Amino acid sequence: MNLLQKILFRERPTVEETRPLTPDKVRPAMLASLAPGVTVVKASDIGQTRERNEDSYLVVDATLQNDEGLTPLGLYIVADGMGGHQRGEIASSLAVQVTARHILRDVFLPFLSGYEEDGYRRRPINEALIEAVEAANLSVHEQVPEAGTTLTVALVFGHKAYLAHVGDSRAYIFHQGTLRQITQDHSLAARLAELGQATPEEALTHPHRNVLYRALGQAGSLEVDTYLQALPVGSCLLLCSDGLWGMVSDAEIANVLTFAPTPQNAVEQLIAMANRNGGDDNITAVLVVMGES
Repeated sequence: MNLLQKILFRERPTVEETRPLTPDKVRPAMLASLAPGVTVVKASDIGQTRERNEDSYLVVDATLQNDEGLTPLGLYIVADGMGGHQRGEIASSLAVQVTARHILRDVFLPFLSGYEEDGYRRRPINEALIEAVEAANLSVHEQVPEAGTTLTVALVFGHKAYLAHVGDSRAYIFHQGTLRQITQDHSLAARLAELGQATPEEALTHPHRNVLYRALGQAGSLEVDTYLQALPVGSCLLLCSDGLWGMVSDAEIANVLTFAPTPQNAVEQLIAMANRNGGDDNITAVLVVMGES
């Protein structure tokens, strides 16, 4: 398989009917069950057609108690490997490990050690994220030839998320009943939609919708997208592989995040829906819910 290809040739499932979001339903039901601070739920499923799970994820979740109350600290990563014969699985796992190691060393440890003036504040977080992803790209290229992986990283400090992204895994923000995709897909179909040569609906069913023009494992320099996203109280940050968003529409995801009684139930529902709609790929989701401080 070509390094930057992950062609699944699947049919778009029929979208299930969802309950409309009314003004009195914009506050997720799950918030009523949460303890103060951040709640994180993660899960990964092989799906219905794959022989192995080539997705990888990592969750580092902590809370700092200070004069201002509880400050969430978290590192969340989702990677979707490609290459077959276990190479995709190795590529995604390696990318997650290398990225996490660099971020923990260059961002987390200086911050927790109290050396903000000498380290954490002097170095922009987006710069540290980019260098971490570039290091992971080099490791995958050298150690897992002919394989590749997507990578979506969220580093949470307080009520802000710093994100780095390559590929077609996604990060979403859900707040006040609205789901918005934060990251941009680096697929040929998404690029055609950007250029106006295909509608977003056509991009979802395009024959090359899973052909990536940017992924970890490629030779040479790698362009890494970075984002800064506010995380207000009551919002949800969702990181997922295309095995979820390719099988479950944005409307369905928003519906689940609105009505699910708990974050655990929300993730279980999303994975069950992806499997029920075909489960054509591995399914991974990391859900971060911002509760009261």
